[in-house]
Amino acid sequence: MDGLELLKKNWKSQEATLPQVSYDEIYNMIWKRSSSIVKWIFIISICEFLIGVLFNLVAADEEYWNSLEQLDLKEITMWVYGINYLITIYFMFKFYMNYRKINSTSSAKKLMQDIMRTRKTVKSYILYVLIGTAVTALAYAYLIIYHHIEDAQVADSSAYVFDALDWLKFTGIIVVALGAFIGILWLFYRLIYGILLKRLKKNYTQLENLDCD
Repeated sequence: MDGLELLKKNWKSQEATLPQVSYDEIYNMIWKRSSSIVKWIFIISICEFLIGVLFNLVAADEEYWNSLEQLDLKEITMWVYGINYLITIYFMFKFYMNYRKINSTSSAKKLMQDIMRTRKTVKSYILYVLIGTAVTALAYAYLIIYHHIEDAQVADSSAYVFDALDWLKFTGIIVVALGAFIGILWLFYRLIYGILLKRLKKNYTQLENLDCD
């Protein structure tokens, strides 16, 4: 049993031997704990963004960009990076605003609304990362194959052409590999953000019980 549960049990008790704990003291503990959780969500999102930018800077050397240019993917890759950075910064801003709102909350009802809003924002962010990764990977796979087929046909009209079975095999490999990667990515986000979301959900439930008591 954590400190908050002990306070709630103490607050409900009518025994004269136990010191009385006020509603405000219990609410303040939930509020401080919720504020700390949302602050960590914001901090983690910043660290994740900076690590991603650093990785792209290290990986994206001259050879990397030259290979993309040969595949006619350099320009679209720059657009993908730019759009992804903008959307990620937008979510970071939302996390920060959620933290500011919870920090200035003055009632249990408002705190419950802020908790639900934060949980919804985090879930939307995770959904964006998973769907965005899947769509981008599929688009790149299609463009790379299309580029190779086009080059082969220009070089020799009788050169390598995918038949239906080839496409089926290729699609199966891509789907399995992408599914495994998305699954690992989902587990990663579930580990990082899932723990914090569960704690926020617990705080929400405790506020509901506190408000009803």
